[in-house]
Amino acid sequence: MDVVDLDPTDWDEFRNLSHAALDSMIDHLQTIRERPVWRQAPDEVRNRFRNPIPRESRDFREVLTDFNSFVRPYVTGNTHPLFMGWVHGAGTPVGMIAEMLAAGLNANCGGRNHIAIDVERQATLWVAEALGLPADCSGLFVTGSSMANFIGLLVARTRALGVDVRRSGMLATGRRLVAYASCEAHQCIGQAMELAGLGSDNLRLIATDSSRALRADLLAAAIDADISAGCTPFLVVGTAGTVNTGSIDPLDAIATIARERNLWFHVDGAIGAAAMLAPDLQPLMKGIERADSVALDFHKWMHVPYDAGFVIVRDSRAHLRTFASDAAYLSRAETGLAAGEVWPCDLGPDLSRGFRALKTWFAFETFGADRIGACVAQNCVAARYLADRLDAGGLFELRAPVALNIVCFGARSENSDSLNRRIVEALHVGGHAAPSLTLLDGRPVIRAAIVNHRTTTADIDDFIGALDKIITADAAA
Repeated sequence: MDVVDLDPTDWDEFRNLSHAALDSMIDHLQTIRERPVWRQAPDEVRNRFRNPIPRESRDFREVLTDFNSFVRPYVTGNTHPLFMGWVHGAGTPVGMIAEMLAAGLNANCGGRNHIAIDVERQATLWVAEALGLPADCSGLFVTGSSMANFIGLLVARTRALGVDVRRSGMLATGRRLVAYASCEAHQCIGQAMELAGLGSDNLRLIATDSSRALRADLLAAAIDADISAGCTPFLVVGTAGTVNTGSIDPLDAIATIARERNLWFHVDGAIGAAAMLAPDLQPLMKGIERADSVALDFHKWMHVPYDAGFVIVRDSRAHLRTFASDAAYLSRAETGLAAGEVWPCDLGPDLSRGFRALKTWFAFETFGADRIGACVAQNCVAARYLADRLDAGGLFELRAPVALNIVCFGARSENSDSLNRRIVEALHVGGHAAPSLTLLDGRPVIRAAIVNHRTTTADIDDFIGALDKIITADAAA
């Protein structure tokens, strides 16, 4: 029978088409301001993705044409400087090239003796340095901070109950583990408790102060009450930049409470950990250097293309005990491709893993940590500028303090709840901007999360102009 493979039959033609595709994407990024932030995909476009599985080959040129027609115009829009919803990172052209190179190498980074593992370890050293953690921490790339927070919780559970819990489960221990986090913490913390078999009812949600940061006095009281009741407190999660408002828990005070009561101190730094790259913002994160583990996302405020989450653990042995396996097909050798004492698959649940570290390495080697940190600081300046403009304009009011880069506000009107919803929808549908809607104290508010390195104060002025037009038109209707 004929030999079949998936390589091009005409490499020169493939090269030309590929170069044209790359040029097209570079043009797409260069002209990002010339297009709407978001476009609704028409029914005829969506129907294109309800076809049966293709059985026959198609020309690569035709598939590229379909991409340009049916995919590229209708994605989320988070590369646009006026995308301000859901804390989506903007990516970079450099990151796009790095992702292409990683795909070409097609390295499986679950383990074994190859250079991609060293690149990941380099990233761990950089994270430890940036956060002020010891150089002998262990680290792991994951899909995002939801998984990173889950891994931190599992390491804390193993530390509290011993490695036997992996086999015997919670029932054999006869203990009730309880954890603590702010009532403003991300929902993935409760989900992690559920996935770990601990139950989200055993996550104590601690009330916050006027800045929406966890109250340390209530945390200490809750832990002591659970100890008196015969429970086993094992974990406290501090949030460095809450998803709703960007508020920062008192990490240093939480670290002290955790240490005094022998709890694992984990920090969800999905949003705010990147602030450690900006010297003026570092004091806001005081205490993160005392964490036992930290979750963060390179793909948010550090603009590495999706996905590139990360977890770092102070006690590398505790991390290893939580996941290491003695499966025969993962056995190690002294030399050769199977060499290496600790592989990434020993530090998390994934065996097959992509080369996420390469695009992160490209970002820091190309831009440098200082330039990335300057973009973080620039976004915070833009957030304060937006808050000042809203406060001075008279049509809107702030609904929460601005701690970092997130501005929550609403219309000054009797029907502000419904008006806020209409404003957000009008901005999306018109392609003007893409803030999100969230609930604060049960009321809908407009939430602008300024994460894009491209966003300037001129863009904020355009955003204000779009807001004013919509609210004026609504009043006239």
